Amino acid sequence: MLFQALAIIFITLSFIVFVFQNKHHGRAAPGPKPLPIIGNLHMLGKLPHRSLQSLATKYGPIMSLKLGQVPAIVVSSPQTAELFLKTHDTVFASRPKIQATDFLCHGSKGLAFSEYSAYWRNARKVCTLQLLSASKVEMFAPLRREELGVLMKSLKNSAESGEVVDLSQLLGELMENIVFKMVLGRNKDDRFDLKWLIYEVMNLVGAFNLADYMPWLGVFDPQVYQIQSHISIFIF
Repeated sequence: MLFQALAIIFITLSFIVFVFQNKHHGRAAPGPKPLPIIGNLHMLGKLPHRSLQSLATKYGPIMSLKLGQVPAIVVSSPQTAELFLKTHDTVFASRPKIQATDFLCHGSKGLAFSEYSAYWRNARKVCTLQLLSASKVEMFAPLRREELGVLMKSLKNSAESGEVVDLSQLLGELMENIVFKMVLGRNKDDRFDLKWLIYEVMNLVGAFNLADYMPWLGVFDPQVYQIQSHISIFIF
């Protein structure tokens, strides 16, 4: 009974917020009418890119949607995309904050997920000067040549013996070995599965999370605890 009462209260409050926001919003681009609480989430389907393409043919190259409680603008023409990504890029440069990056990136910090600000510009400057400069890249050229030589020798032996090779796996291992030596200064160690860690982080960041679209669910959404449990695996 308590859970049902809480659910009714939250649904009622969400409906009130929905009505209030729709009465006090500014001029918006054309788009389908959102439903209370879920907005236009139900219209995305299993193939969101095709659903958005179909909606764009009806509402135009600039279309507004409501993903839960989060307003979104969908741009579907090259000319309009150029305005967003080049002409006015600083206005739309920030990424939306999601719960996964808040947990995994210390409050959505770092170059990939922080909002466009003085902090982001400073982080980019540090990466450009200390990590991605021509001198730094050239410093690791012998390492890359060494690892590439090992890969080519392995491919040559496999070709001579007529073995079937998985290039995707071999190239992945090549990049993993290079990263291990560049970042950790040592060869790959089976005790530290860096590839698994990267895949797990990518899965968490890309996973659908209702609380990203309905922030009031953040306290109750069990996915929050799922993310925290994965973080404990990463740390310990």
